[in-house]
Amino acid sequence: MSKHNLTTAAGAPVVDNQNVQTAGPRGPMLLQDVWYLEKLAHFDREVIPERRMHAKGSGAFGTFTVTHDISRYTRAALFSDIGKKTDLFLRFSTVAGERGAADAERDIRGFAVKFYTEEGNWDLVGNNTPVFFLRDPLKFPDLNRAVKRNPYTNMRDANANWDFWTLLPEALHQVTIVMSDRGIPASYRHMHGFGSHTFSLISAKGERHWVKFHFHTQQGIQNLSDAEAEKLVGQDRESAQRDLLESIDRGDFPRWTLYIQVMTEAQADACPFNPFDLTKVWSHKDYPLIEVGVLELNRNPQNYFADVEQAAFNPANVVPGIGFSPDRMLQGRLFAYGDAERYRLGVNHHLIPVNAPRCPFHNSYHRDGAMRVDSNAGATIGYEPNSQGKWQQQPAFDEPPLALQGNAYHYDFRADDDDYYSQPGALFRLMTPAQQQVLFDNTARAMGGVDEAIKRRHIANCAKADPAYGAGVAKALGLKI
Repeated sequence: MSKHNLTTAAGAPVVDNQNVQTAGPRGPMLLQDVWYLEKLAHFDREVIPERRMHAKGSGAFGTFTVTHDISRYTRAALFSDIGKKTDLFLRFSTVAGERGAADAERDIRGFAVKFYTEEGNWDLVGNNTPVFFLRDPLKFPDLNRAVKRNPYTNMRDANANWDFWTLLPEALHQVTIVMSDRGIPASYRHMHGFGSHTFSLISAKGERHWVKFHFHTQQGIQNLSDAEAEKLVGQDRESAQRDLLESIDRGDFPRWTLYIQVMTEAQADACPFNPFDLTKVWSHKDYPLIEVGVLELNRNPQNYFADVEQAAFNPANVVPGIGFSPDRMLQGRLFAYGDAERYRLGVNHHLIPVNAPRCPFHNSYHRDGAMRVDSNAGATIGYEPNSQGKWQQQPAFDEPPLALQGNAYHYDFRADDDDYYSQPGALFRLMTPAQQQVLFDNTARAMGGVDEAIKRRHIANCAKADPAYGAGVAKALGLKI
């Protein structure tokens, strides 16, 4: 085994890592002990700001392999040929808990994939559910404060959580999923992943289609009951991290099949609900799943902090052939995610190896800033236009125009579509009686200590989705309706 000599960050030998310098055997420390100063100064700064959401996570490297041709829908190079492989990094996470939270908590799970394509990085930043609690990004800070700690007690506050959810009826679809038997995945390997938002695909002919991305686990769906999760947390707070790490180490590589749902612009115009509403799903009957390829995780990071903690994902990172949609929540995230990473990791977070593009022609126009660790574009001039033909824009990759109409205004999305109940009701009726009872019981446990008025508000919302849903929750809560 090779020997590693200890040096300072500047490369000078460290002559003593056991004793600080002092003025005599019992005297005070000396300011000239530069190794102590460097070691402690670095230690004081080792904990970077944790993510406000998705703080607790696990990750691994892998590949995506195309198995079916979708080139009629997109010119994206990573989908260009059957059999083509693209390297990737995937980070899983819980959402509400801090970095020290237990893995087996009732919560949605983050499912964020960074594809290192030949045209740049594509970040598909989603969850293990196809919907979310909100339609409008202006309410995202409120959701955060409702599910995080009470500013007085510094404890989780079920009353605040449920007060907020029940006052936003569009949250019922996501709440129904979280409180169902799928609310606590047994591991990250045993759950689906979704892009959740509506995105766009642009073909080589310049045609636009709206798209949803689905990753279906090949390991099968496995979940935990509240009782199983409680027992597991008491034994192992890192259960999902351990499962992912050990499965890859033993060569049992987890895989997901990527599917897409596709909607034409004409179909979107005729759709009876807003197809860009993050609280709704598209019918698989009307928009069937189209198989695309296989995602495999096959390499664990050698250093958790370097790759998992420093991984930065941003839905604004797309490649030619993949674009955005008028989804309000997606539009809000296009700014918020990059801005959060500039705060958390610094303005040059894109230079950190796990985040850096691998495409051969990548060269960043940006200059300077803290932690600029590459050549900083060397002597290349830093302005455009210029006489040397540097930093040329690439209009060939532009998207077709998107027809827009209407005045600039704070439009109330509720006026567009206030049906928040039919899809949660349909989901409820797809459940078996046993699954419905699990939903009732999980909800009742999660609402322990919540004010009766809030409980009744939730019962009323559930009843609008399906009378049996409301009645079941009421019975589990011990309330008459």
